[in-house]
Order: sequence, then C-alpha cells, then structure tokens
Amino acid sequence: MVMHALGRLIMVPLGMVLAAFATLFVLTTLGLERATQAAQSEDWITTWFTTGIDTFLQGQFLASPVTLVPALALVAVGEVGRIRSALYYVFGGGVALMAVPFLVRLGENHSFATSAVWQVFATAGFAGGLVYWLIAGRRA
Repeated sequence: MVMHALGRLIMVPLGMVLAAFATLFVLTTLGLERATQAAQSEDWITTWFTTGIDTFLQGQFLASPVTLVPALALVAVGEVGRIRSALYYVFGGGVALMAVPFLVRLGENHSFATSAVWQVFATAGFAGGLVYWLIAGRRA
C-alpha cells in the first residue's frame, strides 16, 4: 500500500510532464502546419500577418498557469476516482485543452477561437491525454 502511494507520487507528475511535452509538440507542429496552409490561401499576406501577430501576442497567455487548471482537474478526478479508461484521458485531454482559448481570453469580448484553433487544440489535447494514460492513467 505504501509502495503504491509512493509510486503514484512519482508516476503522476512524470506523466503530467511528459504529457505536457507531447501536447506542446503536437500543438507546435500542427499549429505550424495550419499556419502554412493559411499562407497558401489567396489572401495569404493579411492572413499570415494577422494570425502570426495574434498567435505571438497570445503565446504569453498560453504559458500562464491558469491554462493548467483544466488538465490538473482532469488528472485529479481521474486519480481520486481511480479511472483507468483510455477514453476518459484521451477525450478529457481534448476537452481540457479546448477550454484553454476560453481561459486565455477570459473577460474579453472577442476570442481567437476559430475552427482551426479548435482542431489544433483538441488534437494536441488528445495526444497529451493518451501520453498521460500510457504513463500513469492506466494504473490509477
């Protein structure tokens, strides 16, 4: 029993860190791919410029601690409830990361949440949830 608790104290933070790296990798690579697709459109100069500037300015908010709240809540509920389902962590990771655009612009009138942003964030969340489940979630 004590060894299980000590193992969880090691595996949960390790799973969170590796899931964060996987999420960041997918968010970056898929985001760059979407930006490249936007650059190929007919009005690519204004699209690329406005999207690039908006993404650069929002980068500081994406790195803020408030964006960790949905992921930490997902992990806390999964660990306390001893949920071992891959579907819970994968789907929950996508939903948790899709909440980030709302948290970033909390209190402002407009949002940068377009369909491309939703797709990129959801896919990155799915990847992060899968990595967390592989490392720590299946032994909750």
